[in-house]
Amino acid sequence: MSAAPPGPPAGHQLLAGKTVLVTAAAGAGIGFATALRCAAEGATVAVSDRHERRLAEAARAFEEQTGKPPLAVACDGTVQAQVDHLIDTVDAELGGIDVLINNVGLGGEVSIVDMTDEQWSTVLDVTLTATFRATRAVLRHMVPRGRGVIVNNASVLGWRAQEGQAHYAAAKAGVMALTRCAAMDVARYGIRVNAVSPSIVTHPFLAKVTTQENLARLVSREAFGRAAEPWEVASVMVFLASDYSSYMTGEVVSVSSQHA
Repeated sequence: MSAAPPGPPAGHQLLAGKTVLVTAAAGAGIGFATALRCAAEGATVAVSDRHERRLAEAARAFEEQTGKPPLAVACDGTVQAQVDHLIDTVDAELGGIDVLINNVGLGGEVSIVDMTDEQWSTVLDVTLTATFRATRAVLRHMVPRGRGVIVNNASVLGWRAQEGQAHYAAAKAGVMALTRCAAMDVARYGIRVNAVSPSIVTHPFLAKVTTQENLARLVSREAFGRAAEPWEVASVMVFLASDYSSYMTGEVVSVSSQHA
C-alpha cells in the first residue's frame, strides 16, 4: 500500500531577498516545482530552458500561480555562448545571482551493449557538461562578490546500478564529483556548492523514457510505495539554497525512500 503524499508546506521566507536562477524549468518536473518553491520562500526567480515555447508556457503558469512573472531566458546548456548570455542577462537584470539551481539533464534507457557513441555523448553533454558550463559561468560572477550558492540535481543512479542507465548514471556520478570538487575550489570565497540525489519522481514524461513495468518496479522499491512529488525534491533544494544549510558544502543529499 502506498502512502499518500502530503501537500506542499507553506513558505517561511527562507529565500527572502535572494535571486534564484533555475535551469531546465519548463514542463511539470523538478525545475518548475523548484521555481515555484523558491518564489513561495520569497525569492526573485529567473527560469531558463532550451525549449522556447515550453519556457513561455512555464513563465505564464508561474505568473498565474505566484502573481509575479519570472525573468525567462531561453538557453541551450550545450552551447557555451548561450550559457554565458543566460548568466550575464540574469545577473544584469536582477542585480546579481544569489543561487543557481542546475536542473538540466537528459535520460534514456538503452543497454550498454547497444549504446552508440552519440547516445553516450549526448547524455553526458546535457547532464554533466551543461552543469559544468553553467557552474563555471556563474562562479565568474559569484567569486568577485564573495557569496553565492549552487545546487545541482544529481540522482541515486550516481550511487546505484540500474540496467540500461550506464550513460545517465555515469553523468549523474559526474555531477556528484563536480559538486564536491567545485565546492572545494570556491569555499574560500564564501560560496557553497551542494546537490540533491533523488530516486524516482512523479513526472508526466516518464512514460516516454521507460516502460510502465519498469516504473512499477522502481516504485515498488520505495518505502512509501510511491514516487516523490516534484515539490518534495524542490523543498530540499530550497533548504540547500537557504542559510539553514550555511555549514554544508560539497554534500550530496539523497531525496529517496528506497530500501537499502
